[in-house]
Amino acid sequence: MEYSPDEYTRHYIVTALFKLMHEYEYEKIKVTDIVAKAGVGRATFYRYFKSKEDVIIYYFERHTREFVFEQRIIPRGKEDHIKIAFDTLTMFKQNKEPFKLLQKAHLTDLYLGYLNKKFVQNFERDNNDKNRYLPYLYAGMLYNVSMKWLEDDCKEDAQTLAAMIVEAIYDKGDEE
Repeated sequence: MEYSPDEYTRHYIVTALFKLMHEYEYEKIKVTDIVAKAGVGRATFYRYFKSKEDVIIYYFERHTREFVFEQRIIPRGKEDHIKIAFDTLTMFKQNKEPFKLLQKAHLTDLYLGYLNKKFVQNFERDNNDKNRYLPYLYAGMLYNVSMKWLEDDCKEDAQTLAAMIVEAIYDKGDEE
């Protein structure tokens, strides 16, 4: 996946924010600190983001785009769903340090809000059923499992967790 100059600029800003979060409390980090660390001007920051929280949301969006780009299957059964859950957990584990910083700063609600939004969008696009609570159930499960897994430093086997997640949501009447 190739990146435009704008994407690189956003990447520098995201990286700067997370580096600063490693050193300082989130509330004490100012936009001027972020732009100095990123090597960009304030106007550049505000061209792309309205707030520090927008930088974090962009981090989620960028990783989601990369994840979707890497996926080569359309899930047709339980095993496909387990593979997608496993890939999701693997990507989460590879990026656990920023999530630890979000936990430390009490900002994981941004992650839950992002998951809720994405699951709702995907359900509206892909599913004809009208159960408007189902995307929130899936988002909440992924959020809670991933946060608990993070508390345990992602030690549990990702494949085991993926199978557990899919088993919890898979309709027993739809066995392959």
